[in-house]
Amino acid sequence: MAGENAGKQRNSKKNGKAAPGLTRVTPLTQDPHAIRDTRKKLLEVAIGHEVRAFRKKLGITVADVASATDISVGMLSKIENGNTSPSLTTLQTLSRALGVPITAFFRRFEEEHSAVFVKAGEGVDVERRGTRAGHQYNLLGHIGSNTSGVVVEPYLITLTENSDIFPTFQHDGLEFLYMLEGEVVYRHGNNLYRMTPGDSLFFDADAPHGPEELTTLPIRYLSIISYPRGRGED
Repeated sequence: MAGENAGKQRNSKKNGKAAPGLTRVTPLTQDPHAIRDTRKKLLEVAIGHEVRAFRKKLGITVADVASATDISVGMLSKIENGNTSPSLTTLQTLSRALGVPITAFFRRFEEEHSAVFVKAGEGVDVERRGTRAGHQYNLLGHIGSNTSGVVVEPYLITLTENSDIFPTFQHDGLEFLYMLEGEVVYRHGNNLYRMTPGDSLFFDADAPHGPEELTTLPIRYLSIISYPRGRGED
């Protein structure tokens, strides 16, 4: 089975060779530990960020905007860099040129950044397709409206002696599994992965996937599913 080569993959990584079946990872373009400039809290900086974002989304230059609005390139540069406070008349002119409502420029300044804290054992049991086979889905948190355009669903999944093997799942998005307890043979497409505590699996959820063999019970693993907003129901 493809997934039972996990030990070999670990050894190959120790020897400095790429693990079989794994593609070379592209270096991250974003520092996960970076701290955003506290000036982002300022209204001028927030407006400038949105003006630049909308301009780039249209694929036009600062000079193009200057030509369409009669606002100088220098002034537009100051606005985008948050170095000046544009008047409402200027914002209205920019909103027309960029094809967005004037309120769109205030989005970043007004948005709230949510966080969800769940104490151990206090997640919400939810009904998903696998619950019919005795798979327990415990939702660990949910953030509704956000600016990322992505929905993320973190679950703690428990399989016991009352759980059955269930026909494979398929849905939009990406899924990440992290084993906490027990042992399971997990299917993804035509590959099988024998997973024990500490193992993880990250995959395209559009391929058929799901537990193939419940080897050592009870089994507990984290499942984190992400998909574009408006899609991705099991």
